Amino acid sequence: MRETHLIQSRQTCKLGLIIVIRHLFPQEALKTAYSILEGVFCRFADSAISIREVHQIETKLKEWILSNPEIDFLKHEGGYYFYQVDGVVVKMIYPCETSVKNIDPFCVIPYAGGFIVDFGDDDRDCFTPLTPPDKLSAMYDKTQKWLKNINVELLNDVNDFVVSSASLKLLGMAEALHEKEIADIAVMILQQRALRVLLISGPSSSGKTTFAQRLSTQLNVNGLKTVTLSMDDYFVNREKTPLDEDGKPDFDCLEALDLPLLQRQLKELIDGKTIETPIYDFKTGRRLAETRRLQVGPDEILVVEGIHALNPALFTGINRKMLFKVYLSSLFQLNFNLENRVPSSEVRLLRRLVRGDQFRGTHPEDTLDQWENVRRGEYKNVFKFQEESDVMFNTSLLYELNAMRTFAEASLKKIEDHSPYAKTRDRLLNILSFCEPMNTDKVPFNSILREFIGGSIYFD
Repeated sequence: MRETHLIQSRQTCKLGLIIVIRHLFPQEALKTAYSILEGVFCRFADSAISIREVHQIETKLKEWILSNPEIDFLKHEGGYYFYQVDGVVVKMIYPCETSVKNIDPFCVIPYAGGFIVDFGDDDRDCFTPLTPPDKLSAMYDKTQKWLKNINVELLNDVNDFVVSSASLKLLGMAEALHEKEIADIAVMILQQRALRVLLISGPSSSGKTTFAQRLSTQLNVNGLKTVTLSMDDYFVNREKTPLDEDGKPDFDCLEALDLPLLQRQLKELIDGKTIETPIYDFKTGRRLAETRRLQVGPDEILVVEGIHALNPALFTGINRKMLFKVYLSSLFQLNFNLENRVPSSEVRLLRRLVRGDQFRGTHPEDTLDQWENVRRGEYKNVFKFQEESDVMFNTSLLYELNAMRTFAEASLKKIEDHSPYAKTRDRLLNILSFCEPMNTDKVPFNSILREFIGGSIYFD
């Protein structure tokens, strides 16, 4: 697993893409939209791109690389890195190399009226067909239509709301969209009478716990009671936890759970039996002697939330019609400018960093130290199952970087200049510098953002 936006040679490829499209289609504006594993989905801002045009872009981009262009770094100013190639000046949020010799193999794939620049990943090279992320794309398009309706596209558009004292209007719209979509998901569940289990999964800091609570509330007011099963209670004793490739305990792999027990008890709960679930003590890293009694009645639904919740291995031999799968994606959809996106993983990292510093006693350096392993686990255990979901929900909020800025800056400034994470600190502070700080007093207490900045009604 490698973060494409942090690999300078891949940023050089993006630089070339910007230049090529400016030459081929001077009347169009390129928009980088979101990542797909280690690739990036791009489109034109105001028109669809034909398959023929996508092939033309790929051909010209590879020709540009073969020409070994001279790339000059001009300056780092206003949060951007400025480069010049053949008289064309391009500004980039993330730095690139001034040589094209290290660019990884890639393919440019037509998709959804745009294209994916695909670098492959650890399990697949770029020449092996990519599984189309159709549900992720549909969620992106849905949110983009909503953003167009309210005339918001860039970070500066949100800043305009904040500085004009209209932040409450923006906050209200963003939270209303969440509430409407959660209510819509509840209706979908209520219409399927055969359902016995609601499964909620998503990557780190996607807001799974708050979402599960809010969806449960919507189901409860419609007469469907929820019974929660914590997957965390099925961890094996710490000494039995498998090790990752670095020799560290891998708590994110499926084998870190007592899978046979979890599978058996899930089946028993679906059958209406009463079980004794384990209780895991995270302080000792061991299962307690006492258990918790649990049963799912005929007018109840079992809610299972966790990174492995969509893994089919959990429900072998169980009728798929009894399961409803929800995938949470914190797909941040605002750009710095059209050509420079805000990577969703950076926003989730800021969420995790703020929450850890404020409420879990985790120093920001420790959060950054863990992040690579967290991301590796997401690629192995989460993203590969997202398209198996029945519905996707975007937990991102338009105003969240503005709301988190003060909290995140306070946490990041605990990292000293001599720290090995000083560059990461500066990178994240640079992102925040584009966002006007926003007062959070009016953020609803059931907001997903409250899971990270505090004040949530769902947490002590």
